[in-house]
Amino acid sequence: MSANTYRQDSVQRASGLWASAKAVFRLPNDDPRKTLAVALVLCLACSVVVSATAVSLRPLQERNAARALKSEVVKVAGLDTAGMSLDQAFEQIERRLVDLETGDFVEDADPMTYSYREAAQDPDASTALDEADPAGIRRRPDRMPVYLVRQDGQLKTIILPVYGAGLWSTMHGLLALAPDGRTAKALTFYEQRETAGLGSEVAGERWLSEWPGKVLIGEDGEPVIEVVKGNVDPDAPNAEHRVDGLSGATLTSNGVTNLMQFGLGEQGYGPFLARLSDNHRG
Repeated sequence: MSANTYRQDSVQRASGLWASAKAVFRLPNDDPRKTLAVALVLCLACSVVVSATAVSLRPLQERNAARALKSEVVKVAGLDTAGMSLDQAFEQIERRLVDLETGDFVEDADPMTYSYREAAQDPDASTALDEADPAGIRRRPDRMPVYLVRQDGQLKTIILPVYGAGLWSTMHGLLALAPDGRTAKALTFYEQRETAGLGSEVAGERWLSEWPGKVLIGEDGEPVIEVVKGNVDPDAPNAEHRVDGLSGATLTSNGVTNLMQFGLGEQGYGPFLARLSDNHRG
């Protein structure tokens, strides 16, 4: 088919469609065919507007999400930020990428542009977990960001992004550890959609205040932290490894246990934390 013939055929098809559309809209208003046509046109117009709005707002949403994450990192870092802007406070924190398989720092990538969520969707940048998936994340990114707080050259706080399945949502949080790589200093869940007033208390200040001082990893390097059902007996010998359960939210509580034990274990930050622990003892 020549170019001229193709253009003529296209013009004829377009003219035919336009003629059909005019014929439909000349129908009486109570004709079901006209009602259906108007509804279809309105749906198409609305979908175009919604799609255009979503695309135009995406950069703003990404900037807001990045700023919110900075704020959460600064909060769990426990820095004295008096007189500092958020960006100035965040600049006090060292950002690195870690190879979860080896526990080594990754030097050939920018931790500020890396997204572990995107990496988890890429078969070339993640590992399928199959049945070994207590956190319910299906694929584990091969690399994860970490945030380090130093003072006078000495490591003071290790901040790890942690995430896993709750009852209704994937819960994303930040865990701050002492330099020994075993003891919690702070925890926050900045993204979750658990049941309001029950599982949503995973982000509540009262419950999160129970975490500082808890020993999350045993002497053998294995995660031992557990969110229990009910309240922890403070006189029990394992109390330092236990956190009170969320009332009426057993599955959310179990989700926190699972994501912690996975994230701190051999398939998570375990190799990295083991290296830090050895350096700390040394």
